[in-house]
Amino acid sequence: MAPILGLAEIVLWVHDLDRALHFYRDVLGLEPINPPDHPHPVFLQAGPPQAGVPQLVVLVRLPEDAPPFSAPRALHHLALTVAPEDFDPLRERLERQGYTLRGGQHPVLPSRTMYVDDPEGNEVEIICRA
Repeated sequence: MAPILGLAEIVLWVHDLDRALHFYRDVLGLEPINPPDHPHPVFLQAGPPQAGVPQLVVLVRLPEDAPPFSAPRALHHLALTVAPEDFDPLRERLERQGYTLRGGQHPVLPSRTMYVDDPEGNEVEIICRA
């Protein structure tokens, strides 16, 4: 069996692409990497390449008539890693912008964590080493 080297992408369905893009690009700072002639879906780099493949969050717009999401959803949460020195400034920025943050304790890793919901209701964990 081939060893897994990392996680290449998380793909999220979104009803409101503009709001989701604002959250992931403007609030969390993920960089869009789409070429100009291929604007959709939106590929956002979420970390340095692993084995030459960037780590991505991909936003795919649902059709206009798609029903709202309902619980329970298939995705429990996604986690994004930040440097320890960036954790508090990001927490403060999220709070200033009106996001409700939740704390938590990772059950296995010595870390600092916070949780925030994206505009589509997906739980996003922000984690750094303790």
